Amino acid sequence: MRALVVYESMFGNTETIARAVAAGVGERYDVTVAEVGSAPRSVPEGTDLLVVGGPTHAFGLSRPGTRANAAEQLGERRPVSRGSGLREWLAEVPPAAGLPAATFDTHIDKRFPGSAAKAARRRLTRRGYDVVAAESFHVSGTPGPLVDGEEARARAWGARLASRASVAHGEPDPAG
Repeated sequence: MRALVVYESMFGNTETIARAVAAGVGERYDVTVAEVGSAPRSVPEGTDLLVVGGPTHAFGLSRPGTRANAAEQLGERRPVSRGSGLREWLAEVPPAAGLPAATFDTHIDKRFPGSAAKAARRRLTRRGYDVVAAESFHVSGTPGPLVDGEEARARAWGARLASRASVAHGEPDPAG
């Protein structure tokens, strides 16, 4: 079975989470990880699970203005994702009736409203994807770093996600 993980990241935290999720999903799937700027414009044929994630900016998915603001905060360093973001990718990806999908985001570890994962979930659901999970992973501030334990939690979430999606495809549940 094949999975595609597409991520947007400015400071590198969301990329770290995406790779940890992919490692967990990879326990059951052959996984391709793609930064949104180099991701395929449609889900490749034969993909059994789509996972997308990005940073929460201004209560949801990033926009050109919020990406420009994040790039300014980096100073001399360049952002990981330099062009269009997950919002634009989701607007272009063709519908897929019933394909299992999941969304995640990175989010400041405070009680701020909004979630890029929830916004992505709504967009995928409208395009016919069967979104089976959405999760937020926490950073200590806008540029990060990740809160202790979040990378391991992302890997475990990816493994649970792979198990759930596999069962949805008729594969036997290894937990019995």
